[in-house]
Amino acid sequence: MKRSGIFVAALAFASMYFALPSPAQDQKKDAQATTPAAPAPPPGKRPPQAKTQPEFDAYQAGMASIGPTAIEKAADDFAQKFVDSELRILLYKQALRCNQNANNPGKTIEMGRKVLALDGDDPEALVDVAQVLVERTRDTDLDKDQRYAEAQKLAEKALQTVDTDLAVPAGTPQEKIDQVKGFLRSSAYNTIGTIYFNKDTKENYVKAEENLRKSIDALPSQPDPVSVLRLAITLDKQGRYTDALAEANKAVQMTKEGTPVGDPARREQSRLQKLTADSIK
Repeated sequence: MKRSGIFVAALAFASMYFALPSPAQDQKKDAQATTPAAPAPPPGKRPPQAKTQPEFDAYQAGMASIGPTAIEKAADDFAQKFVDSELRILLYKQALRCNQNANNPGKTIEMGRKVLALDGDDPEALVDVAQVLVERTRDTDLDKDQRYAEAQKLAEKALQTVDTDLAVPAGTPQEKIDQVKGFLRSSAYNTIGTIYFNKDTKENYVKAEENLRKSIDALPSQPDPVSVLRLAITLDKQGRYTDALAEANKAVQMTKEGTPVGDPARREQSRLQKLTADSIK
C-alpha cells in the first residue's frame, strides 16, 4: 500500500526530541513539588530516552547519516557501543524507513525484524514487515503459505498493540495520534485483506471484502486506492457487479490514467460497466 507512512514517520521522528531529559530537570525537582501536576501523558509507551549525554550525542550523529547503507551501519555501530540503550530502536526504525523510501524490500524486512527483536509489540514495525512480506510474495514461491501466515500474524498483532504500544511524545495533539493509529489500523487490515484476496477462492473473497472495508473505514480521510480497487475486484469475483462498479468508480476518481493503479482501475470499471449494462437488457 503506497501511502508511505507519512503519519507514522512524522510521529516517530518527533520522538527523537524527547530522547534526553532536560539538564535542568534536577534543578527543578523542588519547584515541581509545589506546582500543579502536568497533564497526564497520552496512552501508549513512553518514547525512548538516553541515559547519558555521550549516548545522546552518538544517537544524533547516527540519525544524521545519509542513505540506507549509512544509517544501517550507524544503527549497528550504535547498538554495539550502547548495548542497553533505548535509542537503538529509533535508529533501526530510521534505517527501516530509509530502505522503504529506497524501495529495498529485503532490507526493509531485515531492519523491521531488528526493531521487533528490540520490541516485539511495536505496531509500526509489525505493520511494515507484514506489508512487505505480502507485497513481495508470489504464487510461485514455495514458502508462500508460510509468508502469508507470518504476515497475517504480524498484522493481527499490530491491531492488538496499536493502542498500547505506540510510543507517543508528550504534547502530541490527539488529532495526530488518531491519524497515526488510523493509518496503522488501515495498513494492517489492508494486509490481511490482501492475503485473503490473493488466495483467490470464493470463501476467501468474503474475508477479503470484510478486511478491505475495515481498512478503508479505519482512515476515511485518506483511503488507499489500491484497497478500493481490490475491494471492487473482490465484489466482482462474488458476482456483485453493481456494488463492484461503485467501488471501481471510486478507484478511478482517486487515480490518474497511466498510473500503476489508475489503469487497472479503469479496466475494471469498463468491464463492470459492460456487465451491469448487459444485465439490464
